[in-house]
Amino acid sequence: MLAVVAAVLAGCTSTGSTPGPVPSGAGPLRAQLVEGATGPGAMTHASALEQIADRNGGNRASPGPGYDASVDYVAGVLRNAGFDVTTPTFRFRSRGEQSLIRNVVAQTRTGSPDRVVLAGAHLDSVEEGPGINDNASGVGTLLEIATRMGGSPQVTNAVRFAFWGAEEEDLVGSTEYVEGLSEQDRAAIALYLNLDMLASPNAAYFVQGGASGRGSRSGPPGSAAVGRVLMEEMAATGITAELYPFEGDSDFAPFVEAGIPSGGVLAGDAGTKTPEQAQAWGGQAGQVYDVCYHSACDRVDNLDQTALDNFTNAIAGTIARFATSTEVPAR
Repeated sequence: MLAVVAAVLAGCTSTGSTPGPVPSGAGPLRAQLVEGATGPGAMTHASALEQIADRNGGNRASPGPGYDASVDYVAGVLRNAGFDVTTPTFRFRSRGEQSLIRNVVAQTRTGSPDRVVLAGAHLDSVEEGPGINDNASGVGTLLEIATRMGGSPQVTNAVRFAFWGAEEEDLVGSTEYVEGLSEQDRAAIALYLNLDMLASPNAAYFVQGGASGRGSRSGPPGSAAVGRVLMEEMAATGITAELYPFEGDSDFAPFVEAGIPSGGVLAGDAGTKTPEQAQAWGGQAGQVYDVCYHSACDRVDNLDQTALDNFTNAIAGTIARFATSTEVPAR
């Protein structure tokens, strides 16, 4: 089926550049993760993060107690799933005060550490709300996939999950992480997948990696291969996604700037759904993707659970395919 999907996509969607070889859709890990990882499972973690925000002034902004509790929750889930987990700190200055903020980084104990499949999502919210679509939806999806995978899966390449602080403060957490890597450690990252807002109530289905067109940013060499696999995995859920350019507004930005092949998914924020998108995906044309973007109503009951389920399955399949294949994107 995926071979047919790839042929259809090649005929109707431009990826800007030749994607090169992409990993096969077959394999036991992909079957395990696509079948096992679900939107309701991701929702469980999103609900836990909402409760953390409710106990801490209504948000999970970093720095702040809601964010610190979110870090502890995520690190605990990953340790219980058998991952090697660290919480590296970075310095952040705001309003004249300096704080230490933690990212969360977890890696499988199996697979080559010289070829790492890295997937990330920002863990913080804005001060105005609990940040459940933005971005407990992405965090919950990664936690659901990670717990289904376990810390010692049968993989060719190591899998690393990262959860970034201070994304809402100009991408500081992911930027500090990338800038702090040695040249060898940067070279070891085969690709980066970014998850940001996966359950917008008037959901779009955007894929980043290899987009073409005037003013677009297709990503470094190898990104078209990442985008192609994401498109195939979205198609396997019954969704024809739309290629969308990298625009520097999420945690993919420092990876793109470092020349690391990158891809991403998102369901839209304050933009407006077009009539063509409404016809393809449902929802309301002329209305914003997420009316609760960066506000107090960004809560669990605002999420599109079908979109979350579709994105969870697509990311699970994508991670599994790259983790078990020797066909990693060529830079």
